[in-house]
Amino acid sequence: MIVPLMEAVAGTCGGKAGALGALLRAGLPVPDGFVVSFAAYLAAVRDLDLGRFAGEPDDVHAAARTIEARPVHAAVIDALERALGELGDPPVAVRSSAAREDTAQASAAGQHESFLAVQGAGEVAEAVRACWASLFSPRAVEYRAASGRDGRPSGDPVMAVIVQRHLDAEVSGVMFTPADSGDATRIEASWGLGPSVVEGRVTPDSYRVTADGSVTRTVADKQQRLDRRGTRLVIRDVPTGSRNRPALGDVTATRLAELGGQIAAVLGGPQDIEWAIADGRVWVLQARPVTAAPPPPASPSDASDMPAVTLTGTPGSRGTVTGTVRIVRGRGDFARVRPGDILVCPFTDPAWTPLLRIAAGVVTETGGVLSHAAIVARERAIPAVLGIPNVTSRLRDGTVVTIDGTTGTATAEPGIIAGTEANAGST
Repeated sequence: MIVPLMEAVAGTCGGKAGALGALLRAGLPVPDGFVVSFAAYLAAVRDLDLGRFAGEPDDVHAAARTIEARPVHAAVIDALERALGELGDPPVAVRSSAAREDTAQASAAGQHESFLAVQGAGEVAEAVRACWASLFSPRAVEYRAASGRDGRPSGDPVMAVIVQRHLDAEVSGVMFTPADSGDATRIEASWGLGPSVVEGRVTPDSYRVTADGSVTRTVADKQQRLDRRGTRLVIRDVPTGSRNRPALGDVTATRLAELGGQIAAVLGGPQDIEWAIADGRVWVLQARPVTAAPPPPASPSDASDMPAVTLTGTPGSRGTVTGTVRIVRGRGDFARVRPGDILVCPFTDPAWTPLLRIAAGVVTETGGVLSHAAIVARERAIPAVLGIPNVTSRLRDGTVVTIDGTTGTATAEPGIIAGTEANAGST
């Protein structure tokens, strides 16, 4: 039921836990922990007949509620209490590790629940149960359906759950290792805990580290950070003097790239890696295969010949598409999105995954090319442009825009981009 993370393998603990177990066995820096295996999930849901819900998106809430209504068995809580005691009962991170998550075919990036700063066996048990139930969240069911894995009885989804020491990161981010020796390692970094970067809630600094150790970087205006306060997560404003200060020095970026190379060698291919720096030490939080490579960064020449009313951001997912702007600021706007619309939003929460199945393209105000939403957009082959400041007020709902996810631009007719009626240029 409880498997030490060092011993985790994909067949019993899911791809995410299996990868971390392999890295631990290779001596790489992964926070210690354990896994609540598939066996515990299967025992918990054995008599719930979840198969009747698994392929029916209109009824997925019922499946999740059915799991949430079932108390976690006392034997599981006792096992959690013993395992947490062996760690010293610290605050922990509780993360999903589903059977079809973090594979070379589908990342399921952000589709299942994860929790930080959880403490005590009772609270951890509740987080484990929430991870189990998230197999049947609308976004997870929609993602499986779009990936050709609809979870019907012939292949019901199963969930293991990773429990690891929580790290109070000073800096965190994501790294993509190169597909071949001629490519660069791509790194995104920001202050505080990792969800700010992976969920696209901040535009991070970006780094490219070549095989010879050369580093190029673009420093972003990192306005907010996420940190732990007791057992709560709090969003804080970054002090003015640190907003435009690089989150990483070149030496640290090079060290991260070298670590990425070691991880790729252990796991056998290019990797999408979540990492954190705590107390000056680099830690690996997750590693999974790169399912869809990001476009290269835009060069200054990419936008030099663009029309006067072009907004420029970060290339997130290749391709060009023209469609109707649909401003989405929250779930209350979901019903307004129609097939073929261009989704324009502050950032794309993982819960918005169903919209990525019908939208023709995505434009965001914040976020980096390695964020969960950008990954899912690339898997869906949907053009995406990220990090255009104030784009939800600069583009007008219901008008037509052309976005180019390869160059990172959004172009509209004069008068459609706010403030451009009588002036030239908009970046």
